[in-house]
Amino acid sequence: MAERLPFLLIFYPVFLISLSCHEAAHAWMSNRFGDPTARLLGRISLNPLPHMDIIGTVFLPIFGILTGAPVIGWGKPVPVNPYNLRDPRKDELFISVMGPTSNIVLALVFAGLGRLVAHYFNNMPPESIMAFPTEALGIAFTACYMGVRLNLALAIFNMIPLYPLDGGGVIRGLLPDNMVMAYDRIARQGMFLILILFVSGLLKFIFIPVQIVSRVLLPM
Repeated sequence: MAERLPFLLIFYPVFLISLSCHEAAHAWMSNRFGDPTARLLGRISLNPLPHMDIIGTVFLPIFGILTGAPVIGWGKPVPVNPYNLRDPRKDELFISVMGPTSNIVLALVFAGLGRLVAHYFNNMPPESIMAFPTEALGIAFTACYMGVRLNLALAIFNMIPLYPLDGGGVIRGLLPDNMVMAYDRIARQGMFLILILFVSGLLKFIFIPVQIVSRVLLPM
């Protein structure tokens, strides 16, 4: 466990930044569409504290990192009052998609920073940088690489079209009116279906596009 402590010290801040951006993006968009609920709760903030869930943001991620188990985590859901929205179903679509969009933008930012760090090691290939994590630039590159992969994974995972994931809100906003009630019945089983995906190992296929895109954005 002790040997994984350096990984925790690099990964966990990246995780908190990514989670905070994701949740703050939801809150900002809901406020733009007329619902101030999240703003009044201080959720339009990159400070991780308003977004933290003791189990999903603290216990499970740290446990997973230190034990080598799969890293699972989440933040507090952003509260949205549909009665404050002008067009609840359409607005929910944009509020939902804003979270994964923020993760894609953040992945691009981490990739740009990682390339900038690698530029300083122009006589050394990036894989050599990763071999020296005790050096400041090596740590920075490692954090950027983790940031790219984590944010791509968050974006793809959250777009699975099941509640309570963001993809559920996106699909509901796109469906014609006569299909919404049928979808809502399926959506009630969302957590159960996500658990099946996790237990069956099907979620590992998320990491195939993550690996491909991360290699393009920040080659190793």
